[in-house]
Amino acid sequence: MKVNKPKRKNPKAMAEKSTLFKQVESMVNTIMGVRTEDEKQLNALPNGQADWKAMAIYIAGTLAQIGLMLLSLWGLQQLTQSWQGMPRIGVAIVFFTVVAIRSRLFSPLNNARTRTTYSQVERPGWAPPPIAFPIIWMSIGVLRVITAYMVWQALGQTYWTWPLAILMIHLALGDTWNTIFTVEGRLGLAVPVVIFGPLTSAVAVVVSYWQVFPLAGQLLVPMVIWLSVASALVISIWQLNGREPWYPMVLDESTAS
Repeated sequence: MKVNKPKRKNPKAMAEKSTLFKQVESMVNTIMGVRTEDEKQLNALPNGQADWKAMAIYIAGTLAQIGLMLLSLWGLQQLTQSWQGMPRIGVAIVFFTVVAIRSRLFSPLNNARTRTTYSQVERPGWAPPPIAFPIIWMSIGVLRVITAYMVWQALGQTYWTWPLAILMIHLALGDTWNTIFTVEGRLGLAVPVVIFGPLTSAVAVVVSYWQVFPLAGQLLVPMVIWLSVASALVISIWQLNGREPWYPMVLDESTAS
């Protein structure tokens, strides 16, 4: 009787695979602006006092970003309305690529893409590994570029439209949520913000796109699905890490060192 010997793993092949994975990870992190090193986060004071100044900063920062992004739409409309052919199309593609992947460039808030919070908190067993996030977000970013271009074309190559304005609002809300959760680690406030910010506005983007160009709306459905999963993950992390209040608490400055 013939006995099948287990195949030996090729150390060289495994090393090459590991190197390739690291190269891909590094490339994705660079494109998405992910910083793998951790940043120091402050702890909340135990008295649970609300930090209304922080709330005001979040609101002001979000409104400022929305204003800048809407101004960009209006400015591009004025600048390119007399252009024709490839220059006009090229500018549109570049603009949609920038806002889809690096919208935080318009934000006055700290929107560093780090792994600080995710690497420090207790996570559910089904939580994706850290590398999954930049890959998924980059894929969604590509879909945002394609669908924004579709809508732009369907509306007569016009930037100053409600569907694209809703996209700008969605991106700004997502960046503010990133500041709250990823940068500052405010797990409590992150729960209502992710639900009523990125998730709800993503649904609004899909609906508005669908009304203009159904295929564009259909292609963005994965964004809503992913944000639903992300929302469930944020809620689960909040439950596993103390269930802090759903508002920003005053931080302990003594933990900065």
